[in-house]
Amino acid sequence: MDDDLDTNLDLDDDSDSSENRGGILQSTSKRVRMIFSVMASPNRIDILRILNSKGPLTYSELKSLAGFKSKKESGKFAYHLRKLLRQSLVALNKSERRYTITNLGKLVLSLARQIEERSIIESGKMYVRTSHESIEEFNSHKIIQSLVREGSLPLELAQKITEEVENRIYKYQTTYLTGALIREMVNSVLLEHGHEEYRNKLARLGLPVFDVQEMISNLDNVDNGAEGLLFNTGQRVFAEHLLTNILPKDVADSHLSGDLHIANPGIWSMIPDTIFVNVKELIEDGIELGGKYLDVSRIPASKQLDDITSSLSIVISLLSKEASQEIVLDGLVSLFTKHSKSLPELEQKLTDAFATASTTSKYNKSSTKISIRLQLGTDAKIINSIINAYKNYTKITPIPKIGLIIDHDKGKITDVSEAASEIISLGGSVMFAKGQVSSSGVTNGSTKTSGPLSIALQSVSINLPRLAFESNKDETYFRARLALLMKPALASMALRKKDISDLTRRGLNPILAKNTQYMQKSSVSLVVNLVGLKEAVFNILGFQDNKEGREILHKVIETAVDVGAKKGKELGDPVAICMTETESSTRFTSLDGEKYGKNSALNAMDADSYSEGIVLDASEISNYTIKSEPISECNKLSKILNGGLFVTLNIDKNAKVDQIKKSIEKTAQLTPSFKPVRQTTICGECGFKDEPFEDKCPKCKSPYVV
Repeated sequence: MDDDLDTNLDLDDDSDSSENRGGILQSTSKRVRMIFSVMASPNRIDILRILNSKGPLTYSELKSLAGFKSKKESGKFAYHLRKLLRQSLVALNKSERRYTITNLGKLVLSLARQIEERSIIESGKMYVRTSHESIEEFNSHKIIQSLVREGSLPLELAQKITEEVENRIYKYQTTYLTGALIREMVNSVLLEHGHEEYRNKLARLGLPVFDVQEMISNLDNVDNGAEGLLFNTGQRVFAEHLLTNILPKDVADSHLSGDLHIANPGIWSMIPDTIFVNVKELIEDGIELGGKYLDVSRIPASKQLDDITSSLSIVISLLSKEASQEIVLDGLVSLFTKHSKSLPELEQKLTDAFATASTTSKYNKSSTKISIRLQLGTDAKIINSIINAYKNYTKITPIPKIGLIIDHDKGKITDVSEAASEIISLGGSVMFAKGQVSSSGVTNGSTKTSGPLSIALQSVSINLPRLAFESNKDETYFRARLALLMKPALASMALRKKDISDLTRRGLNPILAKNTQYMQKSSVSLVVNLVGLKEAVFNILGFQDNKEGREILHKVIETAVDVGAKKGKELGDPVAICMTETESSTRFTSLDGEKYGKNSALNAMDADSYSEGIVLDASEISNYTIKSEPISECNKLSKILNGGLFVTLNIDKNAKVDQIKKSIEKTAQLTPSFKPVRQTTICGECGFKDEPFEDKCPKCKSPYVV
């Protein structure tokens, strides 16, 4: 029956009759009148709208969508469709038996929309395009409701503000009224009346159109696909929310001005920075996700090698979503102890698990690090297998997000130094330490002895050179300013912990929720990072790099530790002070350079950014003893800092494996924890890194070198 109707609805040719009625002018006039008569029917406008949004459609599809579902209405629908076809507003593709809207039809639809909106404006009514994707008639009572509900304004003030906003809306006679535009007007009126606090509560968080277009245009820094764009956009919104509505104004201002730095502000109140987790307990108990991640495979507690390695890659992937900086995995050796009879298979399965886990999404340009902690002195065969698997993973991964932490507190570093040196020469990440330390040097400050998981919140850094600049070379005043800045910063970190705990309890971080009892006090430590200590004391306060000057360094750290301990007792959370590596160093240097100029204090720096820990040079290590000044100072700072010290061992990019091995073994005798760092040249086009190269990639000939 539909086919018969299609045949009967072919477009009639009116050209002869129109010429008979008085030429071109009469023909045009009649055509316009006919089109307006077509527009007079809401049913026909609906058919045009449906074809515009969902077409091309078959006769039966169009009939159903237009609401003509019963057989009795078939004739009515056919009548309306015939009218549209005769005026060339709709066309039929006879080969496909589908109807489409024509360009003329789109023009008519647009005209109908404009007439509709204009008539509402002229009649004193207006349409609003709301943020929840609908068009509603303007209603001033909704502004009052929003002011009272969102901004907590008194009703009388809300009515007064709304009346003024309504007058402006009618005065401007805008043809494109949106919820965002109304909000802008409301906020403008609030500011004019001196209500800045109310305005901040009602502010719309988002990005300017130009910024969004720039993000889409400049994709060089996006290597995470569409996720990267979405994460970046979302984080900018939440960062703005943090700085305008969550943090106390003095702390937000300190971050913006550069007195302190909050890392990852977009996810600051959602997820912690570093997690120390016993992965053996997690996997052997079975990963309980409850009603979260329903699209992730549930792997029950199992002792089969295949299941364990599958669980491992799932755990790494899921935990990466619950920390912004690092996951430290403990217990991997004991997890595989029962599989020591099939070591080649274990190595292959582990390599595959690491490779699979490396596909996890990342919140920032740099991924959440995954560090596997190996305690020497335990099962040597399993340790060697894990190291070999990691070496294989490093070979096939240009920039590994997984790394090793070798704990040599109860074992000989010489057992693994050669394999570790090979990994470092391939661009792998290896940290040497004693005790529970992250790859950035932050110690596990948890006082909880049982349980598989503990947390460090460490993303606040203090700009010591800035404090020194503003202390008029008065060392006592400098330390007093440090104490004053730390107190509100720590109070904000305690609030952050409560926010994360609340979101975790409500299901945002399922693995944390199952294993921390919603972040008990004993499982979380607050860590403050000191940046630019040497520059502050030696370059700006004017002390010499001698015994007296170094005592001042120690006094500054001791002040921070004491203030942290007192504030920690007040807050009920353990507080620690560390000196580690963050992006804050470069930001502080840039802001201080702009504020104070390239003066002698900044020019006297050894590098382009402030110091963040201790840097040792591998070429000089062979000459050092435990009493050498750089080593004794490094160990002294390590003892005073209760949150950890990041020690970098810089290795020449041309160093051979045996040279790296000697440097590692010697450094391990001198200082408890350090991270060898060696520049590896990587092709930014194809990821090639199998051999050293300078100007262009030997594989794809690209000059883009990372």
